[in-house]
Amino acid sequence: MRLVFAGTPEVALPSLRALIASERHEVAAVVTRPDAPAGRGRHLVRSPVGALADEHGIEVLTPAKAGAPEFLDRLREIGPDCCPVVAYGALLPQRTLDVPSHGWVNLHFSLLPAWRGAAPVQAAVRAGDEITGASTFRIVKELDAGPVFGTLTVEVGEHETSGELLDRLAVAGADLLVATLDGIEDGTLEAREQPAAEGVSYAGKITVDDAHLDFAAPARAVDRLARAVTPEPGAWAVFRGERLKLGPVRLSDVDGLAPGELRVERKRVLVGTSTAAVQLGEVQAQGKKRMAATDWARGTRIEAGERLA
Repeated sequence: MRLVFAGTPEVALPSLRALIASERHEVAAVVTRPDAPAGRGRHLVRSPVGALADEHGIEVLTPAKAGAPEFLDRLREIGPDCCPVVAYGALLPQRTLDVPSHGWVNLHFSLLPAWRGAAPVQAAVRAGDEITGASTFRIVKELDAGPVFGTLTVEVGEHETSGELLDRLAVAGADLLVATLDGIEDGTLEAREQPAAEGVSYAGKITVDDAHLDFAAPARAVDRLARAVTPEPGAWAVFRGERLKLGPVRLSDVDGLAPGELRVERKRVLVGTSTAAVQLGEVQAQGKKRMAATDWARGTRIEAGERLA
């Protein structure tokens, strides 16, 4: 099939690479978010998807809005049979959805209808899901509610961060997306409607405020949230009036610490929760490099009774 691929960040690259390598499909163009300022010089930088397309000599379309008339005119000229989508990051109006004969097919990193929305992997980790996965579905006007072509499942690792899990799903999902497009082209794959209400959950975008660890919560909730927001936007707490960035924590069997109370031992730094204490991993104080919690504690000279808030 003749394809126009839509995506923006690095998580979309495994799928784009797989489609470029496919002998059955032609990636005629990619659609990605407009070049954005980055770095100290704030120079305009191509998105990861756009940069990969440039490397392969593939036309790159960067509409400010996916319903812009000039973009739609060019899309119709290209004449895609189908438009696969992975983390594009912009809304697609109905007039845009109507262009390809086989529609727009999205690779979404959850087992739909669970965790519709912008941050499905983070939501699965935070909720403590033991199983998650990816789904391919036809995009419709309602958020992530279109009929599903196929799914894959993976187990969530006990200590896995959302970043690590997303990397795994991006690679496995690329194969699922290619297989989905193969089936659409062959006419052997039928999309199934999602349940109208049963099993539907939503995963909104996680903000920096959402990543503030609450040590009055149970240890498992602290652990899950820290892993869910790693690497972005990154967990944090307040120490001595300043924000302290925190990496993932580990559970312990140590009791007797008040929520947020710090205990420095020779080989570990513990923080109390509403249940057992958790062990800090890496930390980063303002203006400092990321370091092991024990190194931070020795340099900071933590006093008895001090807390993270």
